Amino acid sequence: MLSEFKDFIAKGNVMDMAVGIIIGAAFTAIVTSLVGDLINPIIGLVSGGVDFTNNYAVLSGEVAEGASLEAARETGAAVFAYGAFIMAIINFLIIAFVVFMLVRYVNKVKAAAEGPAEEKAPEEPAGPTQEELLADILAALKK
Repeated sequence: MLSEFKDFIAKGNVMDMAVGIIIGAAFTAIVTSLVGDLINPIIGLVSGGVDFTNNYAVLSGEVAEGASLEAARETGAAVFAYGAFIMAIINFLIIAFVVFMLVRYVNKVKAAAEGPAEEKAPEEPAGPTQEELLADILAALKK
């Protein structure tokens, strides 16, 4: 069983997958920082500082009026944090767009590195059409 496990680990696909996971985790930190530290502040500036994170509704319990979401949660009240959910959706859309742009750029670079696509050889002319064959037969019969 141990030798089977060693064989499994030694296969290239497992090592490639492990490297991919490690690079993916590092890439996640970069994209999260890009969105949180660069893109969201610009969007906040353009939209007049709109931030939905602290929007919530109290389902049960007592919360001081105007308290932040974190303060409301600390009181033990049941809160419906719809603002945090909206911000999570906005962040997801931004991250998905950034990843799309990066993948698109990588695909363009990869295509350029592979060189231009091979040109197809011109197609050989097709055989005679049915009308041409019938005309040839007719001409042969007339002789």
